[in-house]
Amino acid sequence: MKLFGYYRSSTSYRLRIALELKGIAFENVPVNLLKTEQKSDAFTSRNAFGSVPMLETETDGGKVDRAQSMAIIEWLDEAYPEKPLLPADTEQRYIARELAYAIATELHAPLNLPVLKYLANEYGKSPEEIGIWYRHWLARTLEPLEQRLDQLETGDFLFATPGFFEVCLLPQMYNARRFDFDFSDKPRMERIEAACLALPAFQRAHPDNQPDNPEKG
Repeated sequence: MKLFGYYRSSTSYRLRIALELKGIAFENVPVNLLKTEQKSDAFTSRNAFGSVPMLETETDGGKVDRAQSMAIIEWLDEAYPEKPLLPADTEQRYIARELAYAIATELHAPLNLPVLKYLANEYGKSPEEIGIWYRHWLARTLEPLEQRLDQLETGDFLFATPGFFEVCLLPQMYNARRFDFDFSDKPRMERIEAACLALPAFQRAHPDNQPDNPEKG
């Protein structure tokens, strides 16, 4: 498998975590979003969305390029059922999806790089103003998310082991910290984050350890 992604992209990060947790070997192929390499003809001919991540996989019929991180993650769980990311229990599967999709659907759209560039280039917003925008939308989803974790009385993870939810949570927390979001009133999230970051799979997937991170090494 080849994972085409960007070290700081939350969607690329979540897919790296999923692959690492499932123990699936992959080759990391950097795509520089700052140089808009994902919009090149060569890339969009394989992924019409012009976005990362893209996962190149082998099937009986040949190579298949897969786009959209959440669809890829669920496909991975079905195609590689060992070390499942989603629980076997139906109610737990629902809860994992409820919380993961709150992050994926409510936060990714208003906070991704094209939106931030649009605010800066088309509306002349300053970095400080964009930071206000970013933290506003984070709070709108992360505050009720913390309430749900408290209702569920979570410990180190949502359930016994990290999975579908943690795959989405950790990248969002990483990017939120880049914009100085305050997690001091979200102890459930911080506990899960600390427990995940202590695990080798999450460490290997972390942006700091990716080959295209200019600060690496």
